[in-house]
Amino acid sequence: MRKVYVVGVGMTSIGRHYKRSMRDLFAEATLQAIDDAKGEKPQALVVGNMLSSSMGEQDSLGALLADSAGLRGIPAFKVEAACGSGGAAFFAAYNMVASGMFDVVLVAGVEKMTEHITATVTRALAQAADAEYELFYGASFTGLNALLMRYYMEKYRVSREEMAAWPVLMHENASQNPFAQLRFKITVEQVLNAMVVADPITLLDSSPMGDGAAAVMIASEEVARKLTDTPVRVAGVGLATDSVDLSTRLELDDLAAARLAAEKAYRMAGVEAGDIDVVEVHDAFTITGLLSLEALGLAGRGEAAKLVAEGRFRPGDRPEVNLSGGLKARGHPVGATGVYQIAEIAMQLRGDFPGVKASNPEVGLAENIGGHGATISVVVLRR
Repeated sequence: MRKVYVVGVGMTSIGRHYKRSMRDLFAEATLQAIDDAKGEKPQALVVGNMLSSSMGEQDSLGALLADSAGLRGIPAFKVEAACGSGGAAFFAAYNMVASGMFDVVLVAGVEKMTEHITATVTRALAQAADAEYELFYGASFTGLNALLMRYYMEKYRVSREEMAAWPVLMHENASQNPFAQLRFKITVEQVLNAMVVADPITLLDSSPMGDGAAAVMIASEEVARKLTDTPVRVAGVGLATDSVDLSTRLELDDLAAARLAAEKAYRMAGVEAGDIDVVEVHDAFTITGLLSLEALGLAGRGEAAKLVAEGRFRPGDRPEVNLSGGLKARGHPVGATGVYQIAEIAMQLRGDFPGVKASNPEVGLAENIGGHGATISVVVLRR
């Protein structure tokens, strides 16, 4: 297997882009990535997207977007793994370069969510759950996460105030990120007093709906050395699955797929959890971010919420977590999120992320989740 490097990144701001189409957002991020890679054109395109079929009435997405960005003719296809589509797309693209099939591949994630009413989007997102055993009975994505959050709080004796420390930290980080959707700070009291979405989850425990696109150009070592003096190496990748439904999980509060994916990525990169300097974890809800820290080995079982409340994982700590603001405040255009995370970690390692900067990081990690942990990717990058 060949070594693979990140040679270009691009992203749009996340928000309610009513006047911009999916093609527009994709083209902006893609052209930024190509420009960042000194004009190098990709030989293939892999697109991460969740909702183009169910809400956008658009299939053939790979060909459509390649054509829209002036890349007509190259191999192009869409990867769907619910909210984990971006990370899964990167996993596929990595293997295309590592295998020697291509020298330069563009990975892009794009999603348009805000042109539909909340009920329509909620229904579409719920399709990431088990259609026969969960969706059929009216279980929403938020409702199932609320069950997880209450179980976690009761099992580990975690207070509601301790849980609220996570979104407060996310908003603090996002307030300095020009790409973030929610660029304002909040307090613990505001989290507790916000509208209840599904008890105990409030509105401020939940990531917002938003539109956006991100792109990452990856290349072989030979190409990377021609394009940049500071390439970021893709040191390890992992992708794993668990049951789609929650009822057959071995343990409700264990993201087994994250553990398995992390073990593969750590082993491939030759690192351990303690070697990670900067992390972007998938925090669609407060509970998701906390369970992710534990599954990745960055906190003990049942300890993550208390550690965050005590001041851990902030800028200056090790690891520094979700300096972008995470899904919670940076935003969560679902199929694009995994690509945003990888682009952000690459920029942190290069030292040119425009928001809160990590403290001289050498090793970074991005974790992207599909469903309630049904498909999870972990990518380890090294400066």
